[in-house]
Amino acid sequence: ALITCEKAKFNIAAQPGDDFSYLPAVEKDDFITVSEFTLKEVIRQTIFSIADSDTNKMMTGELFEIDDNILKVVSLDGHRISIRKIELKDSYSPKKVIVPGKTLQEISKIIGGEAEADVDISFTKNHIVFEFDRTVVVSRLIEGEYFRIDQMLSSDYETKVRINKRELLNCIDRATLLIKEGDKKPIIIDIRDESMEFKIKSQIGSMDEEIMCMKEGKDLLIGFNPKFLIDALRVIDDEEVDLYFMNAKAPCFIKDEEQSYIYLILPVNFNAAV
Repeated sequence: ALITCEKAKFNIAAQPGDDFSYLPAVEKDDFITVSEFTLKEVIRQTIFSIADSDTNKMMTGELFEIDDNILKVVSLDGHRISIRKIELKDSYSPKKVIVPGKTLQEISKIIGGEAEADVDISFTKNHIVFEFDRTVVVSRLIEGEYFRIDQMLSSDYETKVRINKRELLNCIDRATLLIKEGDKKPIIIDIRDESMEFKIKSQIGSMDEEIMCMKEGKDLLIGFNPKFLIDALRVIDDEEVDLYFMNAKAPCFIKDEEQSYIYLILPVNFNAAV
């Protein structure tokens, strides 16, 4: 292929167009419509908790579950679960598909994110098709049945904390300044009446900070990978967040009252790590 621009010429090695397969045919009666903004946001709010490796293929994708006028998107990596529910303009027949994370990452890069612009998402047995702004993206789906996560989403708790999200995020973010890349030092959270105390200790130094909060239930001492908390808090837009705990070995839930978002994060055994 020859490319010219003013006085510059480029000869680029190319391949015949016949070497590339055509897009598979998709039945248009099996699709949903969402805005570019909504799709871009729901990907941003869940994509961080897919697994990086292909050891478990299911964990490298996201579940898209459609039920009436609700789209639920789920991702998990074995240490945390991210769930987002969005309301669609219309109602659709039930459907569950597993979309590769790499596909969603590419979609997020190329859609504009306009609230007024729509994306049509069509399905076949083995493929998903995104159509928007004169662009068509086709991807194979991940085959198999997704993890049954409902049994993990208990509504029981012994401790509930309501706290300013920005203060909480900034505190944990500061704590990570003492952690080298690849270091698995946990952040220890001591929950008492009207306060949460955050502690971290590494070879670089130590940190101790207290934030005021509203607490219901028992006091609790628990440890987490700080990155997992940061990832979830960064994609929540609420001014205040609610955190639910059962005990030091059970997962933490960050969720709103409507459960439009749920972030489950497993704790770590900090006794051996500190």
